[in-house]
Amino acid sequence: MPRNTTAALDECYERARKGSYGFFASNVTHFDVLVGLLRGSASVDSDLVVQLGREEAAFFGDGDPAVGLDVFGAALDSLAQRHGVEAFCNVDHVHLPEGFGFLEAAVDSGVPDSVMVDASAEPFERNVELTAEAVDRVGDDVLVEAELGRIAGVEGTTETPDDEAFYTDPADAVEFVDRTGCDLLAVSIGTQHGVASGRDLDVRPDLAADIDDALRAAGHETPLVVHGASGLPDERIAELLDAGVCKFNKNTRYQYEFARTTADFYRDHADAVRPPADVEDDRAGFFADSDWEPDKTFFHPHVVSGTVRDRIASVMSDLCELTGSAGETMRSDR
Repeated sequence: MPRNTTAALDECYERARKGSYGFFASNVTHFDVLVGLLRGSASVDSDLVVQLGREEAAFFGDGDPAVGLDVFGAALDSLAQRHGVEAFCNVDHVHLPEGFGFLEAAVDSGVPDSVMVDASAEPFERNVELTAEAVDRVGDDVLVEAELGRIAGVEGTTETPDDEAFYTDPADAVEFVDRTGCDLLAVSIGTQHGVASGRDLDVRPDLAADIDDALRAAGHETPLVVHGASGLPDERIAELLDAGVCKFNKNTRYQYEFARTTADFYRDHADAVRPPADVEDDRAGFFADSDWEPDKTFFHPHVVSGTVRDRIASVMSDLCELTGSAGETMRSDR
């Protein structure tokens, strides 16, 4: 069933720009991540923007992205209502031109409130052409986020080497928005997709501010987006909020928190799951001929899932406080 919340998302970003706060748009790679994000947002009265790309959609659909979109959309709607959260869905990084088919399927599903189309690997004119075509194809059904400039690192199966990344030019940004009609603009200001620890990132809040100023001077109230936000320190987030950025994409942090929390849990409770060295590893017979047996208190999937959900919720509530979206939910106005 179509969500029909695109106008609300547009209003949400408009309010964020006026109030100088923002959102961590969070990629969802697992059901437990979704539940944790909703719990965390609800705990601090924040709206929520979640994202999934084609790979995540295929995961939720057991290999079929179209099925995955339906499954994810139904789960998001039901759980957002259960938690009292205004939750929006963005389909992330639809690479053009090869992704036009998936773009149309996503919009037709009625699940996303926005789509992020990515032709940033193309020369400027080709990026303009493909993005404008995407905006024309989706019409007013969803908001369209586009990318100008190239961000280093790994996003999905696409890798951009450091020496191929480049910053977004403010004048180009104005021309790009003029000619494409995109609703949000992802800019390259020195962040990096994926794990950025140990990297000397030259993140430029001043450039984001210059781009925002140029767009405003040209009559565009276009929210800016920063991808690769998992490694940004708190003070840099604050500077970028002041520079007009109201959407920060975060994915890698949640993947790490999921894996780390799970790894720590099973390390701490390994003796409840794995037999000792002197016991035959009779998984098929479920250790019927042994005095030892696994402890369901710890091997039941709900136990570790609950731990993961709690951790993601804690991370999300802290991030909402960091960007200022805590206490700003639109639900209070409805």
